[in-house]
Formats: sequence, C-alpha cells, structure tokens
Amino acid sequence: MKKIRYGIVGCGSIHKTHADGIRGVDSAELTGFYDTDFERSAKAAEAYGVTKANSLEELFGMVDAVTICLPSGLHADVTILAARAGKHVLTEKPLEITLAKATMMVEECERAGVKLGCISQHRFAKDMQRLKAAVDAGELGKLIQGDSFTKWFRSPSYYESAGWRGTWAMDGGGALMNQGVHYVDMIQWIMGGVKSVQARTSTMIHTIEVEDTALAIVEYNNGAIGIIQGSTSLYPGLGERLEIHGTKGTVVIESDRAKIWVTKEPAEQEPFGATMQMMKDHNLPEDASTKSWSEAHRLQIEDFSGAILEDREPAISGRAALEPLKVILAIYESSKRDGAKVDLAELGSLA
Repeated sequence: MKKIRYGIVGCGSIHKTHADGIRGVDSAELTGFYDTDFERSAKAAEAYGVTKANSLEELFGMVDAVTICLPSGLHADVTILAARAGKHVLTEKPLEITLAKATMMVEECERAGVKLGCISQHRFAKDMQRLKAAVDAGELGKLIQGDSFTKWFRSPSYYESAGWRGTWAMDGGGALMNQGVHYVDMIQWIMGGVKSVQARTSTMIHTIEVEDTALAIVEYNNGAIGIIQGSTSLYPGLGERLEIHGTKGTVVIESDRAKIWVTKEPAEQEPFGATMQMMKDHNLPEDASTKSWSEAHRLQIEDFSGAILEDREPAISGRAALEPLKVILAIYESSKRDGAKVDLAELGSLA
C-alpha cells in the first residue's frame, strides 16, 4: 500500500495527537517535524524516531503532506508556502482567523492542485454521523430548533501557558474561535447552514483580549432557529451538548454520545409528549471514535490520506471549514453592533 508521508509543523500541545493519529493509519507515515523552536522539534523528532527539519523547505522536501499545529493566526502563511511547494495540507481548527486569509488558503490550494482539510474530528463520532444521516433522511421531520452549548472552563494558567492564547492577533477570538468552533461546526453542519445571527460576547473573568463568554440567537438556512453558546468562564465546565428538535422528535448529544433519541410519526405521538422513561440513553454500541481525541483525529487523517490517494475531496475540505468560521465571525460582528442581526452573506463586504 502506498503511504502518504506526513510532516508536522508546530510542536505545541496538540502535535502528539497528530503524530499518534498518523502512526495509526496504514496509508500514512510520520516523516518529520518542524518548529521554529528547534529544541522542541528535536525532542518531538527523537520521541517518534523521525527527522527534525531545520526549515519548512527541508520538511517540504521529504513529505507529501503536512499537518499544521500552529497558532490559528499562522495557518495561512504555512498553508500557502506548502501549496506552492506542491504539498497537501491538513490544518488544526479553525481554518484561519479571518475570512480573507482562510479564503486565500482555499484558493491557493485549489490553484496548486493540492488537498486542503481542516480538523473537525467530532464529525467522525459514530453518534454524530448517525444524527446527520437521520436529519438528512427526514427522521426528525421538519427541523424546528438546533442548539449548541460549549460551557467550558479555562483557568488563568491556561492563557498564561502560551503568549498567543487569548489574543486577537494569533487566536482570532476566544471561547468561540478556539474552543467552541468544534460544536459550532457540528450544529451548522447538521442543521444545514446558518443564515443570520444576533449575539452578545463578553470577557467575564479572564484578563484576555478576547471573549470568554458568548451567546447567539441563530436563524438557519432552512428557517429553523436556535442558540449557540460558548464559554471558558463557567466553572467547573460541562461537556459539549447539541439539542436538535424536529416535528417528529428530538436528539440530544453530549460529548459526542447520544443521550436522548426519541422519534415518532405524528400519528403515534402522545398528546403531552414522550414519557421520561422513553427519553433514556438509546444505548448505541460503544464506538472507538467517541473515546478519545486521538482516535477521532486518526479517523480524520485516514480520510485525508484516502482523499489524496483517491483524488477526491476530504470529508472536511477547506471550503467546508469556511462555514463555521463565517458563523463565528458573524457572531463577533453582531456583538460589535450591540446584538444587531448580521447575515452571513454580509461577511464578504466586511473582510
């Protein structure tokens, strides 16, 4: 079997997840690391028994693809260099921190004929895929409301651990852009895209430039409404949660596992709703993709390698990754306007 040779750019906290994911894919091979902090990349290379590159150009010369594990505001710079060197790119979330830079990444990769993907590993969880299929097949009926909650906590030491965290220049935002982006992507993907938002953001407890608390009222393209919430201020923090409601039922997912799954044809519905007994965990078999970030990353890297070998689009392409970015940028814009409605179609004129 042909193997895609991967290099990892950036040896911060997430690089091990990428390295382990690559090592777990039959069609992938971990080849080397590059970081501007040579000591850090040397330690990573030694730990995995691969090469430490002394420059991006050296890394590009030994690989077919790179995964980017850098601060969000540096994704475009490395992606463009990689594309021009003919290398495929899988970058950590978000794709970038501005729509202009993210669009440039997409266009450069398309021009160069290389694949561009963005990590959104929760899409590979079994229950999340089952929910998406159920919604698309009409099992929940007409969608009425879709809500996404990421109520996390981050201590001051988290933001102090790296100078770029909590800054507009490199993080591009806070609780939504860095942490909440995962379930922002899940809700917009499952609900069929966001049309407009009305939002408020605030910095409640941390000494950072960006928001640690955000709340938005959302209108979806299909006419449904909902809520998107993201925070790093709510101690001790809760698991991520999706709540999807349609005319035929409700599904609730917490931390990628379905906790409530109740659907019925209208003729079978009780006049006052389902009993609590019916609304227990629907007991889907445990799936490895829900157990760890590393396994979910592995599944996405496996898909990305397949996209290269089969010359197809990856499951989460660069263009697909533009959508959650647009939602978050629209939320920030609405908050700047004191909660005024912002259509995502406006964003091009704001870039």
